[in-house]
Amino acid sequence: MATKEKLQFAPDYAVPPGETILETLEELGMTQSELADRMGRPKKTINEIIHAKAAITPETALQLERALGVPARVWNNLERDYREALARIAEQEELTRGLTLLKRIPLKDLIARGYVTELKDKVEQVRQLLKFFAVGTVKGWETTYAEPQASFRAARTFERDPGAVAAWMRAGELEAANLSLGAYDPVRFKATLAETRGLTRKPFVVALKEAQQRCAEAGVAFVVVPEFEKARLCGLARWAHGKPLIQLSLRYGTDDHFWFTFFHEAAHILLHRKTEVFIEGKGDDGTVDVQEEEANKFAEKALLSPASYEAFVKAGEFTPNAIEQFAREQGIAPSIVVGRLQRQGHISYQACPGMKQPIKDMVLT
Repeated sequence: MATKEKLQFAPDYAVPPGETILETLEELGMTQSELADRMGRPKKTINEIIHAKAAITPETALQLERALGVPARVWNNLERDYREALARIAEQEELTRGLTLLKRIPLKDLIARGYVTELKDKVEQVRQLLKFFAVGTVKGWETTYAEPQASFRAARTFERDPGAVAAWMRAGELEAANLSLGAYDPVRFKATLAETRGLTRKPFVVALKEAQQRCAEAGVAFVVVPEFEKARLCGLARWAHGKPLIQLSLRYGTDDHFWFTFFHEAAHILLHRKTEVFIEGKGDDGTVDVQEEEANKFAEKALLSPASYEAFVKAGEFTPNAIEQFAREQGIAPSIVVGRLQRQGHISYQACPGMKQPIKDMVLT
């Protein structure tokens, strides 16, 4: 037996109410001119209604009821159905023009992660994608997610796919929407950062959950969304729907880089304008702009006391035991010390194996 949905009929044409008016006039042997006189309306207006150049208003429907003997609700329903049919036809044409969106979005990733379902009908797939992005049209997607990327503060060393970045951003918005956030309090958020520093010594999953909870209490959404293919980014800071949002991926896969990126993005929330979007990284020529540099310095100071770190580097003992002892004294994960030493060239990236925690499997399980 066919389902109710299968029996529904959505025509690809729209029948204007004027055709029914003409049929009724023919049955009654009445001319358009006589109808206009009986309704007290200009002949031009009646002609425009018949040819769908003017709509049947509730007032007109009542006049038609008295002049033709057909209930006003019939005329109102015919007008409503006609306008709805026109809208559906226009939408279908818009969605058909938007089929290119299917090639611009990492659809397979979205399906695999359960954000959308795979549909055979490509037009319906476009409609579902627009719903995922919470936009009404493909143009709305362009304006909301594609066009702003031109002004993102972002690394351009690796070419990013705008569709993949847009999907990742939207996934972050949805994750943030599931959080219960307090009112944003910058003072409390600063205190949260100081607390998060100490959390880094705990097992990563435990530290992450506690950090997310404390950020939420301070009014900041802190979410982790593994990157989409070709998005090639590790962190983002912005204000979404009036709330600060820190969104991290797992691009580099170790806890030291993760926590540095978190503090870097937190700096953007605290120090920079709400209207900007910050994606962590360097430019093509390796330079870092002023606000990115400010965020880097903030993260470095927040994680390690500059004076203490300088003294440690000056001592020049970078054995695993020495690093662990220094990290314990600083109340921070030893991996963060290792990562800083490696980035600054004091030790090789092959040194101190095992002191960094690989985190991808922990988060994704």
